[in-house]
Amino acid sequence: MRTIARLHEAAYAPIGDLLTYSPLPSENLSQIDPFLFLNHHGPQHYGAHNKGLPFGPHPHRGMETVTFILEGDILHEDTSGAQSIITAGGVQWMTAGRGLVHVEESSPAFKEHGGDLEILQLWLNLPAKLKMTAPRYLGLQKDSIPVYAADDGKVKVQIISGSWDGQQGAFHSLTDVQLNVISFEPDGELTLRAPSNRNVLFYVIRGGLLVNGQAVTSLRLVEFNSDGDTIQVTSEGESVLLFGFAKPLGEPVVAQGPFVMNTEDEIHQAYMDYQMGKFGHLQK
Repeated sequence: MRTIARLHEAAYAPIGDLLTYSPLPSENLSQIDPFLFLNHHGPQHYGAHNKGLPFGPHPHRGMETVTFILEGDILHEDTSGAQSIITAGGVQWMTAGRGLVHVEESSPAFKEHGGDLEILQLWLNLPAKLKMTAPRYLGLQKDSIPVYAADDGKVKVQIISGSWDGQQGAFHSLTDVQLNVISFEPDGELTLRAPSNRNVLFYVIRGGLLVNGQAVTSLRLVEFNSDGDTIQVTSEGESVLLFGFAKPLGEPVVAQGPFVMNTEDEIHQAYMDYQMGKFGHLQK
């Protein structure tokens, strides 16, 4: 069984009127290779005639974003030609690769009518050999993502990438990343399997869990030692967990703004390419 190294409380870091909590990176944890960054927006309620999410056109290179929509929606558009509006329970997976520009905004319907909003965005590093791969995007609604039921239905596992009990996830990861959103009813129990040679992402979105017997409340990220292959989880009430694991890349990370590369020279080149229009243009 993996032992807990430390708990990290998400820092409160609002973006305008968007409630935002940032568990990764933190003061004491720069990354969980290859998991680089995690923002938790909301939960909050927007009234009618709101401005919605504030993420207008911006570039990325050298990494991937995975966006989990718990409540509300996201309108996505990018210079690869992809467009979608994904609603509650859905997931967006974007590979920036050699570079693109995208928009992440609320849909016109959400801006007009309002509603509840809660969204998480995770950044995944790409290895050097894939940093300049072709950009791609896939957005899937809740009904397109398989769910595994455990503990007589008290635990439901969204299989986003990787596999669970032989069932393949909805998204294909270029780097064999396992990702799940797991919902617990009170007293739900689950044994998580994470090979000791993989790094674990474990963030309690809502509620509270007993993790190997230790209480962990919402807005906490659990850092684990690499000394076992299982994690025992019991819910203390209705709870939601973001769980994943991946093989560490073990490569230099040079991140600046929206770009994640291996060297300073590559970062400078990314800015030059973006300024020269090589990522394409979105008119917003």
